[in-house]
Amino acid sequence: MSVTDTVLRRLAAAFAYRDFRVMWLGAFTSSIGTWMQKVAQNWLVLTISGSSSAFFLGLDSFLGELPILLLTLLGGVVADRYDRRHLLLMSQIVQMSAAFTLATLVYLDAVQIWHVLALSVITGLAQAFGGPAYQSLLPSLVQTQHLPNAIALNSIQFNLARIVGPLLAGATLAAFGMVACFGLNGLSFLAVIAAIVSLHIRHTPATRTSRMRDEFRGGVAYVRERPVIISLTILGFATTFLGAPLLTFLPLFAQDVLGGGVGQYTILMVFAGGGAVLGALTVAWLGKFRHMGRTLLIIQMVFGLLVLAFARTRVVWLNELLLVGAGATMVMATSLLTSVVQLIAPNEMRGRVMSIYMVAFRGGMPLGSLLSGWLASLSSAPTVLTINGTLLALVSVWFLVRSHGVREV
Repeated sequence: MSVTDTVLRRLAAAFAYRDFRVMWLGAFTSSIGTWMQKVAQNWLVLTISGSSSAFFLGLDSFLGELPILLLTLLGGVVADRYDRRHLLLMSQIVQMSAAFTLATLVYLDAVQIWHVLALSVITGLAQAFGGPAYQSLLPSLVQTQHLPNAIALNSIQFNLARIVGPLLAGATLAAFGMVACFGLNGLSFLAVIAAIVSLHIRHTPATRTSRMRDEFRGGVAYVRERPVIISLTILGFATTFLGAPLLTFLPLFAQDVLGGGVGQYTILMVFAGGGAVLGALTVAWLGKFRHMGRTLLIIQMVFGLLVLAFARTRVVWLNELLLVGAGATMVMATSLLTSVVQLIAPNEMRGRVMSIYMVAFRGGMPLGSLLSGWLASLSSAPTVLTINGTLLALVSVWFLVRSHGVREV
C-alpha cells in the first residue's frame, strides 16, 4: 500500500461505515444551505436595522441560540429516553419550515426585524432537541477507536459548507436576491431528512422506570462528580463565548472597518471556512492520541491570540490570513473538546452528558454575541474582539497551569 493510500485511509477512516457516509453527505448538503442562509440573514439584518446593526446582529445570534441554552438539558434527557432518529427528523422538518417562511416573507416584501428574530428562536427550539439527538447518535455510527476521526470529518463537512455556502450565497444574492438563499436552504433539509430515513442503525432506548426529572438529576450528578467533564464544559463555554463573536462581527468588519460590501464579507467567510477545513483535516489525521487535553489548551491559546491580532489589523490580505489561522485553531479546539467528552461519556448517559456540555458550548454563542454586540455598539467591534482574544488566551493559560484534570486527558 502506498504512502498516499495510507494517509487517505487514516484521514477517512470513518467513511468505511455506510451509515456515517450517508449522514455525512446529507448533513453536508444541509450545512451548505445553512451557511447560505446565515450570510443572507446577516446581510438582511444589516440592511433593515440601520444604525442599530451591531446590536441586532448580536441579538439575532443570541435569540437563535437562547432556546439551546434553556432547553438542551431537557433535549438530552429526551435523547436518552426516545428514538434519536425520530427526534432528529422532527428537528430538521421544523428548521426547513422556518427557512421557507423567511423566504416567503422576503418575497412578499413584508419582512421586519421581529420576523427574523422570531424565526431564529423557532430554529433554535428545533436545534435544542435535534442537537443532543445527533451528538448521541454519532458514536453509534462508528466504532470507538474511529470516533475522533468521525467528529473531525463531521467538522470538515460543516466547514467545507462554510466555504461553499458563502460563495454560493454571494453569487445567489447578486443574481437572484435573498429569497433564493432562504429557499435553497429550505430545500437542502430534504437531503438530511432522506439520510436519516435511510439509516440502518436503530437506536433502541433502554426501558425507563424512572421519571424524566430523576434522570435529569442523575445526569447532573454524574457530571458533578467528574471534575474533568466540568473543566471541559467550562472550556467549551469560553471558546464560544469569547471566540464566536469573531464570526458574528464579520459583516460589520467588512463594511465599517475594511470598507467593503457583501463581496468582502463573503471573502472573509471563505477564508475563515478554509482555515476551519484545514484544522478539521488535522484533527482527522491525528485521531485518538495521547495528551489530547494539553494539545487542545495550547491550540485554544493560539486561537485567542489570532483573534486579538485580527482585531488590531487593518490590512485586508493580512486579515484574511489571520482568519485562516483563527478558523483552523477554533475548529481544532472545539473538535478535540467534543471528542474528549464523547470518549468519556458512557452510552447510557451520553445524551445527558452531551446536553450539559452543549448547553455551555452552544450557550456561549448567544451570550457572547449579545454582550459583545452591546459593547460594540458602545465602543467598536475591534475593541471588543481585542478584549475577547486576550481573555480567551488567558483562560487557556490558566488551565495549562492549574490543569483541573484537562491537561492529563
